[in-house]
Amino acid sequence: MNVLGIETSCDETSAAVVRDGRTVLSNVVFTQVARHRPYGGVVPEIASRCHVEEIAGIVRQAVQDAGLTWEQIDAVAATYGPGLASSLLVGLSAAKALALRLGKPLLGVNHVEAHLYSLFLGSDAPSPDSIAPLIVLMVSGGHTGLVRVAKVGSYKLLGQTLDDAAGEALDKGANLLKLGYPGGPAIEKAAAGGDPAHVKFPRGLRHGAAGELAGELDRDLCFSFSGLKTSLLYYLRDHPEVLVNGALKDVAASYQEAVFDALLARLRRAVERHRVSAVGCVGGVARNGRLREKLERMSGEYGLRLVLARPEFCTDNAAMIAALAGAPGSVVRTATDDLDVQPDLVLGVP
Repeated sequence: MNVLGIETSCDETSAAVVRDGRTVLSNVVFTQVARHRPYGGVVPEIASRCHVEEIAGIVRQAVQDAGLTWEQIDAVAATYGPGLASSLLVGLSAAKALALRLGKPLLGVNHVEAHLYSLFLGSDAPSPDSIAPLIVLMVSGGHTGLVRVAKVGSYKLLGQTLDDAAGEALDKGANLLKLGYPGGPAIEKAAAGGDPAHVKFPRGLRHGAAGELAGELDRDLCFSFSGLKTSLLYYLRDHPEVLVNGALKDVAASYQEAVFDALLARLRRAVERHRVSAVGCVGGVARNGRLREKLERMSGEYGLRLVLARPEFCTDNAAMIAALAGAPGSVVRTATDDLDVQPDLVLGVP
């Protein structure tokens, strides 16, 4: 089955064609980073306007790159949540119109679940059945959490951030360090060759008693980065010379290390409490070389298989949307007239 997927949840306009949930025939992504850089973050009105301008050409390019005709498209899939409401509306509206014109089914896809499925994209990627159950660390600008994946469509959220996502923490840290936007790549570049132990930044929530709850989640498996950002703010207030001398790379490396240590500490606890055969990592921050290095070391210590989404499938993309929609056992919503965007959609709600 050839599924045409559309993704416009935030600031990437993307369309892709995927066959039978695994074979990526095309994946076209237009990034809006240059449009938002002057503002230091995503501006929703600019994002949605850009989606309107680019979506038609991106969709046509995806079908053309796949080497298919419109008649060979078997279904159209689109992200309907979570994300920015105005951006989601553009992609879902385009998908509805296209599905109606082609006379094909329209499938609504959960963006977070699609990120989890990105582990299985690519010719060298494992099949879901070959590595389940596994614990996946999701790290992006909008989402940070630990998810136990029993199989495609069966998930348990173990822990999540109680304030900012890891990507947001990196963006705000880069802003304080005057490194520019987006913050993750900027901090990674600035940290190259730096000493990650130069400054002892906090690692988030204290280690409490097992079973202590944060809402319905185990507090020990949850994340918090608000104290880390404040610590960097105070450090720079007390050491203004950092921004004008060679110590910047050491501070950047120390801040980045604190973010990643906080992530790995919770992942370790999750692995120790839940029997799994593998660990995975998805989301835009999963492209970071230092994080991948630390994940490889940790998985080796526990004798677990490490599965990482390919770099091109870490950031928001339509290939993961189309793939999940066509995957056997996936939980997608077959569209009806009442299908609408759900900006606050959570994992596990089809």
